[in-house]
Parts: sequence; C-alpha cells; structure tokens
Amino acid sequence: MARHLDAKCRLCRREGEKLFLKGEKCFTDKCAVERRSYAPGQHGQKSGQRMSDYGKQLREKQKLRRTYGIMEGQFRRTYAAASRSKGVTGERLLQILECRLDTIVYRMGFGASRTEARQIVRHNSILVNGKRVNIPSFQVKPGDAIEVTERSKAQLRIKAASEAAESRGIPEWLEVDSKGLKGKLKALPARSDLPSNINESLVIELYSK
Repeated sequence: MARHLDAKCRLCRREGEKLFLKGEKCFTDKCAVERRSYAPGQHGQKSGQRMSDYGKQLREKQKLRRTYGIMEGQFRRTYAAASRSKGVTGERLLQILECRLDTIVYRMGFGASRTEARQIVRHNSILVNGKRVNIPSFQVKPGDAIEVTERSKAQLRIKAASEAAESRGIPEWLEVDSKGLKGKLKALPARSDLPSNINESLVIELYSK
C-alpha cells in the first residue's frame, strides 16, 4: 500500500499551518510550525513571492490530501464520488473524508493522530456494528456504532489518546463513551462543524478545469 514517506512536520511547514499529523506534539511548543513558521528547504524563508491562482488551488488540494493522509489517486476517486452525489460537491467531499473509518476513530479519540488511528484500524482493533473492519477508507454511515475490541481496550496508547481527546472535546455530530471506548456517528457533519481553515472551493476549481 502506498504511503507518505516525508517527515510529517515538513508537510505542516510546507502548508504553513498545523495539520495535526503528530498527535499530542502538535499541541505543545515542540511543534515545528511554532518553532519554524516557514516552508522547509533552503528557499523556505524567502517572502514576497506571489502565488498564481493555480498555485493556490494546488496548495489547498495538497493541504486537504495531506490532512487526511491519502494519496493522489484515492483523493481523485473521493472527489469523483462527491461530484456524483447529491448536494454541494465541496461539502460532500469533506463529509466523505470525515466519514472514513480512520478519521472517525481519530475524531472519537481512539487514536492520537489519523496515522495512529489508521494503524489501529489496520490491526483489527475496531468493530463497526459488532463486526471487525480493518479498512481505513470504510465509509461510516449515520447510526453506525464504533467500538474498540475488548483485546485492544487495554492498550495504553488508546487510553491516553481517549483521555486527551475528551479533555479537548468531541465533535457534536459524534456520540462517544470515552470510558467504554465506543461511540456512534449521530449524523453527517454540517459544513459549520468542519474545519474552517479549509477552502474546498479552490479544490473544486482545480478539478473543474
């Protein structure tokens, strides 16, 4: 399976903002974006360069793709699915990305980062409606129940991630029992529930050319 090999902190610095790829480190002063708020590389500190419209669209697409940790081909297929479905394409794109099983596991606090949540799913540690699912891209539907398997509930990393997430707050469109390490997708997230730093219209413009 293809995967990102670049250092995660470099990806955040390249996009100029936190993508929360390193779990708890992103919430401390050790975060690379806090320490070096410029792009990586020898030309990273140069300023005053004007970016073209295409450049802005490309950077927004790359930021979205890197945030959710998916490769280009998979992102294109996700966009195609969003464009075929009913509703606003940009909002549907974000909803499909947010309803991936690895993202739901991350949002529920069972993984400190999306990468860790993906690993937890891959290691057969998650049940969907009582059945084991190990496909990170599996689409969770409203009403589906998500639970950590009994064997995996003793893992310290899952407990620590759950405690940290509970202290920061769980999205309103999710119902989570942090002690029982289980939860439910109550409804599809509305656009107002999703990250405001994402400008999905730029991604739509890029793929509409």
